[in-house]
Amino acid sequence: MSSTWDAWTYRTSAARSAQSADVVGYEVHATDGHIGKVDRASYDVGASRIVVDTGPWIFGRKVLLPAGTIDRVDDADRKVYVDLTKDQIKNSPELDEGATWDDPEYRERVGGYYSGLYR
Repeated sequence: MSSTWDAWTYRTSAARSAQSADVVGYEVHATDGHIGKVDRASYDVGASRIVVDTGPWIFGRKVLLPAGTIDRVDDADRKVYVDLTKDQIKNSPELDEGATWDDPEYRERVGGYYSGLYR
């Protein structure tokens, strides 16, 4: 992966923008299988992300995935593909539903974890 990877910006291959179809409800697939469905999505410039409800896979835990982890989106099949493994996602920082997105410590912790996977 290039050193220009940006955690919070959708890749060109994902073909997403504020004008794109919303991905809420789409299935999410890691490189080694299905992980859940998109619960929330954001297209905020420089802060784009999705929240995935993993259901029973990891005990109903929700995970935050920065937009930069999304490899592609298939709108016809309503699927989002990320280039991470299930274990990488399972080991991600807990989604802090109480934290505001403007909290720099939380955003840095999440971004730092995923950035470490792209070096």
